[in-house]
Amino acid sequence: MDYDFSNGEKTFIEEIRTLIADLAKTRTLESGDPVQAESAIRSALDRLAPTGYLRAGFDPDAPGQVALMAAMEAVAGVSPSLLLAMESSTRVFGRAVNTWGDDGVRSQWLVPLTQGRLLGAVALSELAMNVENDPLATEGHAEGSDLVISGHKQYVVNAPVADWIAVVGRIADAPAIFLVEKGTPGLSIDPPMETLGYDGAMIGALRLEGCRIPSDQALLPGIDARAMLDQLRMWENQVLIAASLGMMGASFEAARDYAKGHKSGGRPIIAYQEVGFKLSEMLTLLQTSQLYAYRTAWTTEKKPKEAASLTRCAKVFCSESAERVAGQALQILAGSGFRSGHAAERAYRGAKYNQIAGTSTEIARVNIGDEALGYV
Repeated sequence: MDYDFSNGEKTFIEEIRTLIADLAKTRTLESGDPVQAESAIRSALDRLAPTGYLRAGFDPDAPGQVALMAAMEAVAGVSPSLLLAMESSTRVFGRAVNTWGDDGVRSQWLVPLTQGRLLGAVALSELAMNVENDPLATEGHAEGSDLVISGHKQYVVNAPVADWIAVVGRIADAPAIFLVEKGTPGLSIDPPMETLGYDGAMIGALRLEGCRIPSDQALLPGIDARAMLDQLRMWENQVLIAASLGMMGASFEAARDYAKGHKSGGRPIIAYQEVGFKLSEMLTLLQTSQLYAYRTAWTTEKKPKEAASLTRCAKVFCSESAERVAGQALQILAGSGFRSGHAAERAYRGAKYNQIAGTSTEIARVNIGDEALGYV
């Protein structure tokens, strides 16, 4: 396993970091206003399209998975909400289309997606955030050359702003993914919900009531529902791993810089052993999480059959470490970090979403234990 970046990969990662940092100077990336949030997302996609970032994982000439993980980490360090929005579109919606669509489907949806001209969403959760213990109730049935879909989805990232939504459900007993365009009759989308963290991510619920689409807008994975859900969850988990890295990095850097410059008792607070110990632990968790995440990315690319379990392990460790690092940062930053909008304050709130979204840490631990004991 080689996690050492080439000069070209280092240039790519720094280019992404600079583009997003420059974008943050011109607009608010963590705004809860839907108009501002959508404008920020689309502007970011437009700026990133020429870099190869959006093609990573789809084009063999684009950067590999380890470099992509580091680039996603760089985006999240500036704006976790922007990362969640872009990657729910590119790396989850896009991978579903790429994996289970034919050449015609890829041409129609994947090409504009990787050119930054299409914003997607994946509607998966129904009664609760987790889908592991609840059956898919959203269903489509054929009427002539069309499919008519009915169902309800919650906690859909990008739902209020997406051009296309991949609605996960079933046709009879077979799993299916319905590609539904914004504005399709029978599709109604709620306003963005108010959430604990990820202020700039537009997360909402939607309903499909006799929503009619052409039958060629359904992806039929050809695998059982559990395998399909596991795959979708793994892609979500990888995005949340990167988000956790970015949150940790931003929190650590803010606390370190503050500790160097802020004085108490006539000397910088970094001179106090207790502060030094906190920074030491934060850096240890950050760097361990990075190694875990990069190993996961490398395995996804080189040994994909081994990636699922490792991804769950990394997601648990990184998401829980993000909360701990952000909490330690707030202890060092004191009142400065407690203010709304500070990177550490934002990370502390957002880290909880990382733990409950995708495969929740509780369910992930059960799955990891079952695999370790040979039950699966």
